[in-house]
Amino acid sequence: MYNLDLKERLKKGEAVIGTMVTVFDNPDIIKMLKVCGFDLFIVDCEHGYFDYSKVAGMMGVAKEIGIAGLVRIPEVRREVVLKYMEMGAAGFLLPNTETVEQAQALVEYSKYYPMGNRGVSLLRAHTGYEKVPSAVEYMKKANEETILMIQIESPKGVENIDDLLAVDGVDAAFIGPNDLSQSMGIMGQTDNPKFIEAVDKVIAAAKSKNKFSGIHLMSTAALQPWIEKGMTLNLWANDVVMLMNSAREGLAQLKK
Repeated sequence: MYNLDLKERLKKGEAVIGTMVTVFDNPDIIKMLKVCGFDLFIVDCEHGYFDYSKVAGMMGVAKEIGIAGLVRIPEVRREVVLKYMEMGAAGFLLPNTETVEQAQALVEYSKYYPMGNRGVSLLRAHTGYEKVPSAVEYMKKANEETILMIQIESPKGVENIDDLLAVDGVDAAFIGPNDLSQSMGIMGQTDNPKFIEAVDKVIAAAKSKNKFSGIHLMSTAALQPWIEKGMTLNLWANDVVMLMNSAREGLAQLKK
């Protein structure tokens, strides 16, 4: 089993912070994120070009050291979802979710019966290659612990947010600020009143349905106000940004 308490912490109202892994695929990066204090990470398999074996290595480390490893999948397709679940992913982020059908498909492919129709193969990485005492109990617990996030990146997604979050099995609505602002015609203007109004609507919908909301921003200053507004499942920066920002800061001091 996942041996993770992330969802329980969220249910208690705790704010958790993760980051996005976009380029670096050495499993040691997962250990580094854990040591730094991150609560979770998401491997970007939408824009990123990770192959399955590389992601499997990262998920294996994540399970062993107790940090939640999720995947941003490129599309909601059974083969894609099943492979990441079998390697031990703790959940998914589905980009540009706009319809109830998309959200329902994510649940169907990632959750076992009766919530969904995930294929059953229990001697895999997700079980630690150990025989489970009760398949039914294991599958029930897996359903409870798997975290499903829908990414809201368009006005249509915002418009449909109440129906999207009403789908049983969806845990959180997550804002993609670049794509959302782009699709609104205000690219990068995260301080624009129209953008703020859209995100506020998502936060309110999540609260009304006892679900979670979050956003991905590159700076702590930009992220902090959204945490204060009640977003509890957030991402800060990514592997490339953290490396390059630190390098630039150090080099600026050394090359004065």
